[in-house]
Amino acid sequence: MNAKESASQSASDRGTVPRGNIAGLKKNLASDFTAGFLVFLLALPLCLGISGASGFPAINGVFTAIVGGIVCVFLSNSELTIKGPAAGMIAIVLGAVLDFAELEGVSQNINEPLIYMKYLPTVAAIAVVAGVLQIVFGALKAGDLADIFPASVIRGLLASIGLIIIGKQLYPLLGLKPNASSKAYEAYLEMPAHLPHFAWQIALVGLSSLLLLFVYPSLKNRFAICRAIPAQLIILMIAIPASAYLYSDFDGMKRSYSITHDGEPVAQEVKSLFVKVPDGAGSLAKSLIFPSFSRMGEFIFWKWVVMFCFVGSLESLLSAKAVDVLDPWKRKTDLNRDLLAVGVANTAVAAIGGLPMISEIVRSSANRDYGARTKWANFFHGMFLLVSILILSSLLNKIPVTALAAMLIYAGCRLAHYSQFLRVFQVGKEQLVVFVSTIAGVLATDLLIGVGIGMLVKIVIELCEGVSPLEFVTMPVQIDDWGSARRITLQGSAVFTNWLMLKKKIRSQPSDEDVIVNFNHSHFVDHTVMARLAELKSDFQAVGRELILVGFDHHQLRASNDESARKKNPLAV
Repeated sequence: MNAKESASQSASDRGTVPRGNIAGLKKNLASDFTAGFLVFLLALPLCLGISGASGFPAINGVFTAIVGGIVCVFLSNSELTIKGPAAGMIAIVLGAVLDFAELEGVSQNINEPLIYMKYLPTVAAIAVVAGVLQIVFGALKAGDLADIFPASVIRGLLASIGLIIIGKQLYPLLGLKPNASSKAYEAYLEMPAHLPHFAWQIALVGLSSLLLLFVYPSLKNRFAICRAIPAQLIILMIAIPASAYLYSDFDGMKRSYSITHDGEPVAQEVKSLFVKVPDGAGSLAKSLIFPSFSRMGEFIFWKWVVMFCFVGSLESLLSAKAVDVLDPWKRKTDLNRDLLAVGVANTAVAAIGGLPMISEIVRSSANRDYGARTKWANFFHGMFLLVSILILSSLLNKIPVTALAAMLIYAGCRLAHYSQFLRVFQVGKEQLVVFVSTIAGVLATDLLIGVGIGMLVKIVIELCEGVSPLEFVTMPVQIDDWGSARRITLQGSAVFTNWLMLKKKIRSQPSDEDVIVNFNHSHFVDHTVMARLAELKSDFQAVGRELILVGFDHHQLRASNDESARKKNPLAV
């Protein structure tokens, strides 16, 4: 059976493909409504925790998911993605808040949000401008620009964000108060000095919640009921009564925490250990944060605009592509249209002080697992969140912060999981160097500089492999007919910086023909190009075409993985 017959057979096996139009809403209402409700149970605590960890009022993260669910369903064709705030953006938003605070000499603790309220309108303005840029990029069909960043740098960026989240959230998990710092690594260095002052009552709730998150996947494999109930909901059902009981013996409803290396105590009210959500629609209106553009003329403003737009767009596009792979019907998201939709929603929600949103991979994966069929599940999840903050505020205010910290640490561990290091090592030792360099650069400086360091290391490695400076910006090819297919023969090295040129050549071939890419005259092909070609091969197979790679007979692999970089043997004829 050839590729075209196989694709046709697969589509037939999957039956009628669900679509998120009005007819699809009626036909798939039960499935999408149920999935939306279950995702809401997962999303609510995560939205609250992500917002609080970002230096914003907890409720503002819920605003993001509500707007993402309601707006994006009408603009994007992505059927299974869930839009909302993501743990990966904590480091960006919090970094902006702390950067402005540090600029004015404010060095108080991020657990005291009122100290930072004066900076939030400026951060909201940054998010508005970044959202507008996303709209522009989507309209200009610039979604493919995400592919230009080296695969190992992207993985290093996501892993470093995970490490930042873990370092920051260990403190509220244990009932500690760190010294605010704009440098991520300092959170780890200061931890030993703070540990003797941890609050066991808070730590017990937090560590128990974290343990449950790690063991819950194995429980899901053994008990069917666990597959239908998010672990986060179980945690809240346990943590809320447990914290109410354990915190009751705090002397005079107060507790002292160390915020210095010398152990000087600072009084902290017990109520600050719980989520703070406004009560009623009137109070919700007071939580809105309106953007202030008064600092648009400063470099720091535009530095964070770039970070918001770059990391948010990159993570959203990567998540949307990953969810397409999980889709049982193999529907393809128009990445440019999705980027435009996210930009519109980001601009709208930032105008009221919400956090940046992306297509969030964990909630999207759960959405698929819960039986969602179309994008209306995202809509229902947003509506359930809206109803919850209107009528459940008293219950939400009983959620302990330490439980939310556990959920965020778990998310951080997924981003910085050891398997990420192993996966990069398996495609080449040089890729591990790029990966670790990116992580070290981010933790020592900031996200933007860290990415720059990773890309610079990548370029230096490829220069050492014999890639000429000109080859980084050119892609000479020869195109001819080869039987019933089109053959593209490369005349130079294929690296991450010229990948988009090659992709354009491949995509421009007639849609009813297979494509052969010949690397016989290519001196060097890097890991990023091989990884992107593997993705493109899957896209071709989904529509019954073939993308065939040839000409590697005289190339040496940098590792045993098929996506490893490869260099032509100089002795080959």
